Amino acid sequence: MRLDRGACIWSNVAVNPLRLYDYLTEARARVFDWIRPLSDEQYRTEHPIGLGSLARTLHHTMAAEAAYMRRINGLTDPFTRANLELDPDATTESALAFAELEARWRLQAERVMVDLEAAVGRAWLEPMACISEWDGRCVTYRASPADFFCQLVIHEIHHRAQVLHMLRRLGVTTDEIDYTALMLDFAETPD
Repeated sequence: MRLDRGACIWSNVAVNPLRLYDYLTEARARVFDWIRPLSDEQYRTEHPIGLGSLARTLHHTMAAEAAYMRRINGLTDPFTRANLELDPDATTESALAFAELEARWRLQAERVMVDLEAAVGRAWLEPMACISEWDGRCVTYRASPADFFCQLVIHEIHHRAQVLHMLRRLGVTTDEIDYTALMLDFAETPD
């Protein structure tokens, strides 16, 4: 049973969307550092995980972020190839080359920060009616910009886990990119 928590506002609980997006970009930058030395062949290697390749998974995640930001910016029309910058359903072969993807995502991240800062100040928790295609059907659903931001974050982390698994299968050594490790300040405590 799903509980309707839409009417429940916890005034004493705050998650800063800008700080959370900072975390995503910091973790993403580290992942990009691990991918950059790979060949295009390795970048497009098929794995039995998620969407199958680093190329397709990263392309999809970046395209989905742009789509979620359309919703956060109040655009409720159905997603179409005409109003999306990138096709979230790109194949491994049609996905952007890594250098282009990295450059475009860095620019997109700058726009996301500006748009998030503006969006948080306006109707952040107010649901809006959105139209989408879902399983081949046209559907209307209600969600707030905060809901879409939550989906944006969780979606990237979900696919990032797949990317990390693919990197390990390619023999790449990765490091800690947990929120705590990247975003909190640590200092030695004397005994």
